[in-house]
Amino acid sequence: MTTGVDVRAAAAEFKRIGVADIESAAEDERKQVLSRFPLEAWAELPLERYALGQTASPGSGPTYCRLLEFLTPNLGSIKGGSAAKHIMYHHVSGEWRLAAPLRGMEPQEAWVHLRGQFVQAFDAVTAGDFDALDDLEVLRYGPTLVTKTLAAYFPEHFLPIYAGEHLRRFVALLAGGAAQGNAPAWRSNRRLLELVRESAEFEGWTRYEVMHFLYLHADPRPRQRTIWKIAPGERGRLWDECRTDGVIRVGWEQVGDLGLYQSDTDLKQALDAHWPGKSGGSLTLARRLLAFRDLEEGDRIVANRGVDEVLATGTVRGNYRFDPDRQEFQHTVPVDWDLSHAQRLPEPRQWRSTFARIDPAFFAKLTAHRADSGSGTKAREPEAAPVALPEDVQSVLDALQRKGQVILHGPPGTGKTRLALGAALALDGRAEALDSSAPQRAKAQAEMLHGDRVHMVTFHPSYGYEDFVEGFKPDLSVKGPGLTLELTDGLFHHLCSTAAGHPDQEFLLLIDEINRGDLPRIFGELITLLELDKRNLPVALPVSKRRFSVPPNVRIIGTMNTADRSISHLDAAASPSCS
Repeated sequence: MTTGVDVRAAAAEFKRIGVADIESAAEDERKQVLSRFPLEAWAELPLERYALGQTASPGSGPTYCRLLEFLTPNLGSIKGGSAAKHIMYHHVSGEWRLAAPLRGMEPQEAWVHLRGQFVQAFDAVTAGDFDALDDLEVLRYGPTLVTKTLAAYFPEHFLPIYAGEHLRRFVALLAGGAAQGNAPAWRSNRRLLELVRESAEFEGWTRYEVMHFLYLHADPRPRQRTIWKIAPGERGRLWDECRTDGVIRVGWEQVGDLGLYQSDTDLKQALDAHWPGKSGGSLTLARRLLAFRDLEEGDRIVANRGVDEVLATGTVRGNYRFDPDRQEFQHTVPVDWDLSHAQRLPEPRQWRSTFARIDPAFFAKLTAHRADSGSGTKAREPEAAPVALPEDVQSVLDALQRKGQVILHGPPGTGKTRLALGAALALDGRAEALDSSAPQRAKAQAEMLHGDRVHMVTFHPSYGYEDFVEGFKPDLSVKGPGLTLELTDGLFHHLCSTAAGHPDQEFLLLIDEINRGDLPRIFGELITLLELDKRNLPVALPVSKRRFSVPPNVRIIGTMNTADRSISHLDAAASPSCS
């Protein structure tokens, strides 16, 4: 998102009529919530009707949490990520997972306490006492769920936008300044609604029109999408069913509903319990299953049979769901299939697993082919099929896509820097160099580091904020007595400025020996901006007072020597996210 959006001009051009069908679907979903879970019934609502992870009684329908997360997408999405957003849920291990204020309680006791706070929230909104919401401590552990709940029951008081970070960004856009950073999502939602009502540009707009306008012109989410190859069963045996039903299905149903897992580590433990001995492979599988779960509407899929046949390409059109009534392949995502891209590939691909990432350039060549173009199912030969990436390089790229930054750590001589440079080559479109001779690989690395997309730096004790972000340095071009200082952009500032001007490309910073630097001093206030959900969040730099943000298309790889004594000085709270 850029704060340079001209709201008045963009609002004048926005085609409000295009939201009518979505708005109608959203209202139908809202009525479904009110019908299944009437407001007056909440005081006696049983736990089995609320929480995820329970076996539904015949005819009871979905639980409240399943309905809000997976079955009401037009009402505003809260899909994906950790099930902890629901405050309490029944984990596939058989344990109840409870938010911090409820821990130590029995499930029914915890539910009575949580349900009571929901009822207090409803009473407060009915009375117009919105400040009272902030005193409900347990609800603070599920701000997106709670805010969607309030928007469903009280649409006149809340907009259908629920993520705290998104709300703060939209508030900053309309208010012309930063939003309160620690405000609960429902408070930011109310503030955004006030700003919308005060803006002449939105006079007469519905809340759904406002939501779609803000996400269209000021979307704070990373724009890059990953394209996945997903096999519909062994040798495509489920393809006819998937094509007819308009879905893609995968197995591993023994682990249960993927929506109940908080992290890839959590899911890996379940995979290891059912399929022991897979070692690191189960972590890769866990990450790919969670990526499948978190597919969003508009994401692209390639369905394949074996290593040389494309059955179709597809566009995701809805949310993941778990179908326990099926005997197998219970993990399901709805997809609109395009059969015109079916083709035989001239050369086999590295497609022996259910999941594989597809390079956008290769996908463009796949979709350029038309099965009815007179060539039957024979493909026009792709000009240069991308190289299959080594597993360790692919794992780093997956982590970068998921987190935005990754730290490679280990003893000396274990290949950390080599792996980092290998991932950089792949990201820069030079994957073919990974299988080249040492001189050719070195040449490709040198060419890469002389370009604009990949920068490399080694941290050391004297490296500081003025080298990394900005600072006043001597102007060597000025001759004569005395010393002239000039404000100079640091390496990271320069990289971010370049990345902001090319949002369709990924940019990478390699930080070798990251633990040798004083990270709080080097990064300063930018520590806050490295996480993906805080990208494009503007801050005022303390030296120049200029506004600065980290674009979502910037990636960071750090290497860390665990045998170095200086590791003891690494500030875990100030370091980038590790994977």
